[in-house]
Amino acid sequence: MKRLAVTGVVAALAAMAATALGAAAARAAGVDFAVSGSDETIPVSGVAVVTGFFSLIGIVIALVLQRWSARPAERFVWSTVSLTAVSLVPPVLAAANTTTAVALIALHLVAAAVMIPALARRMSAAERLAV
Repeated sequence: MKRLAVTGVVAALAAMAATALGAAAARAAGVDFAVSGSDETIPVSGVAVVTGFFSLIGIVIALVLQRWSARPAERFVWSTVSLTAVSLVPPVLAAANTTTAVALIALHLVAAAVMIPALARRMSAAERLAV
């Protein structure tokens, strides 16, 4: 469990860095990250913080499944891929324009592409050791 938590924290930091860099690159390319119905924009630091928060939730899900599931890695992948799909809806609803929505969706997918495989691999390795 400790190794899974450490792997998760390292992956979360990597996901935060990747999404912050992606958001900075998108902003440099002209994406405004404007929120619909407001004159607020999403800051690059906000992208990193939200990525970190939801990555921690993913780590908790992994730890719970590792502890109480017969097939934790498989259930983790199914759960988190489903949650990632659901997470793609709010950017479409909240974005003021198409480029912002596409950028936010891409950032969600980047975070998922970092977190899900890292945790699933660690969980699979733990399953093989337990057998």
